[in-house]
Amino acid sequence: MTASIKKYHQLRTDVIKHLYYSKHLTLTELSRLTHKSLPLITNVVNDLVEDGYILEHGLAPSTGGRRALTFLLNQKKQRYIVAVAMDQLVTQVVIYDLLNQVQMLPELLKFNLNAADASLNQTLISFLKDYISRSGILPEQILGIGIGMPGFVNTAEGINYTFFEVKGGGNLRTYLTKALNLPVFIDNDSSLIALAELKFGAGKDLKDVMVVNIGWGIGLGMIINGSLFRGHSGYAGEFSHIPLSQSNKLCSCGKRGCLEVDTSLLVLVERAKSKIAEGFNSSLEHLFLDDSKLHGDHFLEAAKAGDPLAVSILADAAFLIGKGLATLIHIINPKLIVLGGRGATAGKMMMAPIQQAIHEFCIPRLAEHTEIKVSELGTESGLLGAATLVIENCNFN
Repeated sequence: MTASIKKYHQLRTDVIKHLYYSKHLTLTELSRLTHKSLPLITNVVNDLVEDGYILEHGLAPSTGGRRALTFLLNQKKQRYIVAVAMDQLVTQVVIYDLLNQVQMLPELLKFNLNAADASLNQTLISFLKDYISRSGILPEQILGIGIGMPGFVNTAEGINYTFFEVKGGGNLRTYLTKALNLPVFIDNDSSLIALAELKFGAGKDLKDVMVVNIGWGIGLGMIINGSLFRGHSGYAGEFSHIPLSQSNKLCSCGKRGCLEVDTSLLVLVERAKSKIAEGFNSSLEHLFLDDSKLHGDHFLEAAKAGDPLAVSILADAAFLIGKGLATLIHIINPKLIVLGGRGATAGKMMMAPIQQAIHEFCIPRLAEHTEIKVSELGTESGLLGAATLVIENCNFN
């Protein structure tokens, strides 16, 4: 294949990506986004229309002149993405089409990544195989499987250095690709949540955004100059392990004093249980008897409902998170900080103590130029990020 043909094929892929993120665009907008001439973009779009990837959508809003024709991806092309969002305790899967419309309802697997069980890999594989099989979608119609997972993930090499040991030290991505017989792409969960906010959420069209993943740990995805920032070795954003805790508790990383030991949902649940054992009254005493939901979810629901114990514990944790964010604001000077992840369901309740900490510990000139928002994508951000991972690695030729 000649260099010019490769460039043309890459441009086809770029056009599809821009339409995936923006839903519908004019030829002029596609020309501007791809930095290619209007005649070349017109040829590429015409080819994609002929191949069934793109449809004419209608006329763009009037800007005073002749209204331009817009284009969008064709749902009938029947190309699908399997998106998988994992945390330490739960794995969620969904199948999207190219318009990010759900093609099969999401399903959950209670799946403890910390359990010392050699069959964990096979448990995940069996779950995904069964889900995909029941969807009725043919393998050739699936572009790939995107998986967001906790841990030190080297997405380029396809290795998770924290979880999922492959026998012989092999490549996890390759292992899953062979086992599932579909292209598999993996990345850190917090990075993908940040990518979802950049492409579809509060960070869209912004350059410098920090996305905090509040869950069983406290992750961070960093958008710098409009792109996901990974750092020198790919592991930037270990927000959980900033040494802000005043306790001497041992963290999961093996160090002491990490932010995580006072702010993760697992810690907050244990703190609530301890207070209840001491005699504190709380609705959580009865909620924790219900094992149909994770105790962390019960805790967040109780806090949202105004349970005094849950609110107090959450506020203390949010203040420490705010103290950590003050550090980030001093270093990065972001335009926006987004509170995302599982804990974002109670994000509005965390805003006051977070803002209090920022006012207390952050230089006002910096703090006043950083906005803080709760993610509107909610718990879907992890799935959308996983879908984006597939799109970013696809070739549509």
